[in-house]
Amino acid sequence: MIPLRDNIPAKKFPFVTYLLILINVALFIYELTLGKSANIFVSRYGCVPYEITRARDIEPYIGIPVYFTLLSSMFLHGSWWHLVGNMLFLFIFGDNVEDWWGHRRYILMYILFGLIAALLQILVSPNSRVPFIGASGAIAGVMGSYFFLYPHAKVNVIFIFFFFIRIVWIPAFLFLGFWILLQILYGFLTPPSASNIAFFAHIGGFFGGLLLTRQVVKRRLIGWR
Repeated sequence: MIPLRDNIPAKKFPFVTYLLILINVALFIYELTLGKSANIFVSRYGCVPYEITRARDIEPYIGIPVYFTLLSSMFLHGSWWHLVGNMLFLFIFGDNVEDWWGHRRYILMYILFGLIAALLQILVSPNSRVPFIGASGAIAGVMGSYFFLYPHAKVNVIFIFFFFIRIVWIPAFLFLGFWILLQILYGFLTPPSASNIAFFAHIGGFFGGLLLTRQVVKRRLIGWR
């Protein structure tokens, strides 16, 4: 299923979401200008679990504390498909989540979701020397937040099953629930060496976003009594 849009219009212009999309696109275009050096750039600024768990920089050296890569890795992508897929999900779900959190808190929560995602991925593969990159962990957090805040919103999706293709509206909780179920299944059933997708980053981001949003909503409700 490929999402196209949801049915909840943003109340305010989502400039943080658009800014995040712009930064991600700009950095990917910069990667393309590096040519063969792009792999070195990604290895430096991607998040390498081995470096984080040992607080040790390995070649190619970044020259600054390796913990910076927990942040920088969120804004790098490996291909156009990787970038476009992530930015599509951010575009669809980010505006409403930004509405609810407010612009300033939204950017802080986005980064926090991404950090939670990265830390879970590191926890399950602490010795890996392969850098992981992408905004999908942070965006998964946005999706988890949306899942809690707008479960009954409708998402317009392209449903593809072999030669059967149809555009339908489905509840957000079904679309997002199916998405996170796939991440859990792939995460636990796919050997790490058989995939270059950080499924546990998706899982960590999604549940981080869901639980943090739930906690904030709970505190607000208590505060209103």
